[in-house]
Amino acid sequence: MASLTSSGAWLLILSLGEIVVGSQNISSRIGEPLVLNCKGAPRKPPQQLEWKLNTRRTEAWKVLSPEGDPWESVARVLPNGSLLLPAVGIQDEGTFRCRATNRHGKEIKSNYRLRVYQIPGKPEIVEPASELIAGIPNKVGTCLSEGGYPAGTLSWHLDGKSLVPDGKGVSVREETRRHPDTGLFTIQSELTVTPVPGGPLNPTFSCSLSLGPRSSGQRTLHTAPIQLSVWEPEPLEEVRLVVEPEGGAVAPGGAITLTCEAPAQPPPQIHWLKDGSPLAIAPRSVLFLPEVGVQDQGIYSCVATDQSHGSRESPGVSVSIIETGENGQEEGRIMDLW
Repeated sequence: MASLTSSGAWLLILSLGEIVVGSQNISSRIGEPLVLNCKGAPRKPPQQLEWKLNTRRTEAWKVLSPEGDPWESVARVLPNGSLLLPAVGIQDEGTFRCRATNRHGKEIKSNYRLRVYQIPGKPEIVEPASELIAGIPNKVGTCLSEGGYPAGTLSWHLDGKSLVPDGKGVSVREETRRHPDTGLFTIQSELTVTPVPGGPLNPTFSCSLSLGPRSSGQRTLHTAPIQLSVWEPEPLEEVRLVVEPEGGAVAPGGAITLTCEAPAQPPPQIHWLKDGSPLAIAPRSVLFLPEVGVQDQGIYSCVATDQSHGSRESPGVSVSIIETGENGQEEGRIMDLW
């Protein structure tokens, strides 16, 4: 007995008039035709051979012979004994075996393990950021690959070097979806980074898709790179509240405008307080009171919030109503700036 073994190679065993050709791993692109040779089969009929298939299409072994009908147009035996798959699909992954008797009366068996693949289009970075802010987490973008099989692996690079997620300065959120009809994969990877203050001001990011060896060898597809600017936030300095009319006192039904001035880059979020309690309004730098009534009187202040440097509150400004007496003279006390 003689044998030879190696990864994906033939195994040849000679034993009592039988020749067994061991399993061969093969790959085929989805949608393309594939011909599997039946070793030892006579080139011309009559032929003594049999093909057996065990794939995702079958619940058990399916038997095909030269005299039989093509199996649902999926596979058929050619006149020379080879097996033809007109258009390979994901459901054809599995094992194919042929048993043939040659002209010398020896029986020869050959086995194939079939894996299929589909190379997707070039990956791309979608929804890229316009800029990054140092010291806080920023979403860089989402790397997207569609229409591949198997799924493959996405990885990110910064200035040509691999980015390894550490859950702190670099984090990645991945998602894999499979099309219900075609079986092909869509994979995406969302990158979030926290630039270090004082670091590079114009980093370049890219993403790559690594395909498995079944796609005619290890292959890698790359996105076009994107270059982003990094902003160094300016710290919040004094936050000032300006009121118009000056003094914050108006007649009943008058209008008052409060403007929160908080110079910083990028602009901070502005929230409003009345008598120390938050006002249920969307963040904005200007608060307009169109028809001031008794319910509007009180002490107003604004809070500027910056993700890098926290929050700072302005001094309070009072809003009050000027009451007029019967003789038209102003009555009541106007509250001063707090």
